[in-house]
Amino acid sequence: MIVASLQVVTEAATAPSLLGIRVEFVLFALTLLGVAVLHERAMYVALVGLATILAFKLAFDGSFHPVEHLVGSPEREGEWRILLNLLGLLLGFAILARHFEDSKIPLALPALLPNDWRGGFVLLAMVFVLSAFLDNIAAAMIGGAIAHVVFRERVHVGFLAAIVAASNAGGSGSVVGDTTTTMMWIEGVGVDEVVVAYLAAVPSLLVFGLAAALQQDRHCAITAEAPAGIVIDWKRVTVVGMILAGAITTNVLLDFPAVGVWAALLIGATFTKTPWGQLRVALRGAIFLLSLVMSASMMPVDELPPASWMSSFALGFVSAVFDNIPLTKLALEQGGYDWGLLAYAVGFGGSMIWFGSSAGVALSNMYPDVKNTASYLRNGWHVALAYVVGFFVMLALHGWRPGSSLV
Repeated sequence: MIVASLQVVTEAATAPSLLGIRVEFVLFALTLLGVAVLHERAMYVALVGLATILAFKLAFDGSFHPVEHLVGSPEREGEWRILLNLLGLLLGFAILARHFEDSKIPLALPALLPNDWRGGFVLLAMVFVLSAFLDNIAAAMIGGAIAHVVFRERVHVGFLAAIVAASNAGGSGSVVGDTTTTMMWIEGVGVDEVVVAYLAAVPSLLVFGLAAALQQDRHCAITAEAPAGIVIDWKRVTVVGMILAGAITTNVLLDFPAVGVWAALLIGATFTKTPWGQLRVALRGAIFLLSLVMSASMMPVDELPPASWMSSFALGFVSAVFDNIPLTKLALEQGGYDWGLLAYAVGFGGSMIWFGSSAGVALSNMYPDVKNTASYLRNGWHVALAYVVGFFVMLALHGWRPGSSLV
């Protein structure tokens, strides 16, 4: 019987294990399995999983203090900051995407993009470049809005996976392009140590970008011509620019880009109509992601394997199912990693499954088909291949150059 296999230890700080595996990991694995199978009820599965893990921690783990875990203490930072920032970004960038689409700029893009398979590749390259300066959620949402128009609402799942991959790959070498790289920068990792991640990210873009562009071209070719008589809504364009500038500024100054996003949204609401209805659409995805992030934060991971290129490579696959923020925290505390290689691994790795990154969850609000995990893996096969190719290209060109401990 399962109950008989639980090894309950009397010390308050020690929780039970099941066949040598901490029960929290089993519960988290079952939650992820439920999300993959019951993708149409993903939010409810994630909430049930969170409630179950929380109840277990309260009942069996005497070292777990929920208020301290959420709010923090002098010894550790609470989870509230990450959760609030993610909530603000997911909701705010959902409105940004609608502003951008309603500005009519995507309708004008067919005049600028090549009118064959190359158009899809150029679009992915645009998302890649945008993500170097913006949060990857914003880059993915903008890419999704453009694809929705230029491919006449018929966007292949493999191409959607590539948009997620482009947003994550583009941010992996920039200290303002991803939460994990910003964390590294704040802790003292040099910009020059992070930017080398592009030695892996660019080759990966070539792999998944070419494959996805050809997939999309066979599925639905890009619109060849822009409609006549397009009138750009410059008020909405201004709001989009304000949101992006606010996100970058408050990310650098406060490590809290959501503040800038919402300040710009509220100012923009004074001179143009704001699609507040998008909040209702994005809220389910936000609750889903926050539930997974909170569940992951309660996993008893106290240390990572010894730093090496092999453990960095493995962490990329772990990031597809486990929040990369706590992984990055642990790596920074442990030290000895090649920070560029790690930035690529934990930044890009989440692209391999739709719920592995905030960009994938955000895009799933626009395209519900993304939530079919089996379809995402089957049609987005090129993302996993690109991760492997990019990693070993960088390893061959750059080698393993571990940095010192930052503690």
